Amino acid sequence: MEEPRKRARPGRAPAPAGRTSRPRQAEVARLAGVSQATVSLVLGARKQGATISEETRRKVLDAVRALGYVPDPAASRLAAARNNLLGVFSFTSTFPTEVQHSYYPFLVGVEQEAAARGYDLVLFTGSSTGGAGAAGPNALARVRLADGCLFLGRHAPAEELRRLVADGFPVVHLGRRDELEGLAWVGADYISASREVVAHLAALGHRRIVLVREDDEAPASTDREHGFLKGLEEAGLPGGPAAVFRSADPERELTAERLRGWLDEGVTAFVAEETDTGDAWRALHGAAHFVGIDCPRDASLALLGSPPPDLAEEPVPTGFDIPRPQLGAAAVRMLAALVSGEEAAEPLVACTFRPGSTAGPAPGRF
Repeated sequence: MEEPRKRARPGRAPAPAGRTSRPRQAEVARLAGVSQATVSLVLGARKQGATISEETRRKVLDAVRALGYVPDPAASRLAAARNNLLGVFSFTSTFPTEVQHSYYPFLVGVEQEAAARGYDLVLFTGSSTGGAGAAGPNALARVRLADGCLFLGRHAPAEELRRLVADGFPVVHLGRRDELEGLAWVGADYISASREVVAHLAALGHRRIVLVREDDEAPASTDREHGFLKGLEEAGLPGGPAAVFRSADPERELTAERLRGWLDEGVTAFVAEETDTGDAWRALHGAAHFVGIDCPRDASLALLGSPPPDLAEEPVPTGFDIPRPQLGAAAVRMLAALVSGEEAAEPLVACTFRPGSTAGPAPGRF
C-alpha cells in the first residue's frame, strides 16, 4: 500500500530533499545575493534608515519561498520581550558628562525624550574608556541588555553595528551613517548649513575661501566639505582641492607661514569644521592670532558648528549652531519606534545660521 504523502504547509515551499534542519536567515541572504541585514528588514517590514527596492524585496521573498524559511518563533518571542530600557553608547574616549562637552546637549535631549516615553536609560561606557571588553568581535554584545541602543561618536565599529542590525536588534546612530545598509540614523543637515555660511561670505565680497578640516572620512566632516564646495560652486568661486586643507594634526600643520601664504595669494576668508576635539578651529584661531590678523577687518573666520569650550569666551564666530537636544530627542523617537516594530522615519534636522562677529566685508571690496 502506498504511503500517503505529507502536505506542504500553505504558503511555505517544501524543504529541500534530505534536509532536516530549519533554513537560516543567512541562507536566505546568500540565495538572494543580499546582506542578512536586508533580509531582516524585508521580513520585518521595517525601514531602518534605508530604502529597500522592489527588486531586492522580490529576490528576498523568492529565496524565502525556495528555502521554506520561517522565522524562529523562540527568537521572535525573545525579541518581543522588553525591559523599557534604552541603551546609550558613546565612542568618545571618556563618556561626556561635563556640561561643556559637545555631546552633553545630545544627552539632555535623549534623557528628556526617553523619560517622556516611559523609558529608563542604560549608559554603556566600557568600550569607550578602554576597559574590559573594549576590543574584540563582541565588544558591543552587552548592549543587548537594553531593548535597543543609541550610538553616538564620529568613529564606530562598522562590523559590530552591522551584526546588531542583521540580528534585528533595534539600533540608531546619532549622526549620518548611510554606508551601513539597514542602520537607522538621525543627523543634522550639515550640507545645507555649510552652503549657507559660504553664501554669507560670498555676499560680503569674499572671492577666495579656504576650508580647514581634519583628515578623516567621518560622515559629519565629509558632509561639511560637500556643503562648502557646493556653496563655492553656487557662488561662482574657485573650489577644488586648493580650497580645502586637510590635516591629521591641524594644530601642528596649520602654521603661521601657511596662513601668511594664503593671505598673499588673495584668500580673505577661512572656514573651519567643528569636531569632537575642536582641533581645526583651535588651530585656525591660534594661527590667525599669531599672525596678528585683525578679524574681521583683515580677514574673516567662520566655524561650521560651535566653538570648543576653551575658546567660548572669544568673540562669537560666524557659522551655525547644531540643534543637539532636538537631535537627541529625534534619535530616541526613532529608537522607540523600532523597538515597537513600527516604521521609523526622521528627516534631517536643520541647523541655525549664526551671524557671529568674525566675518565682515572682504578687504577692499566695500
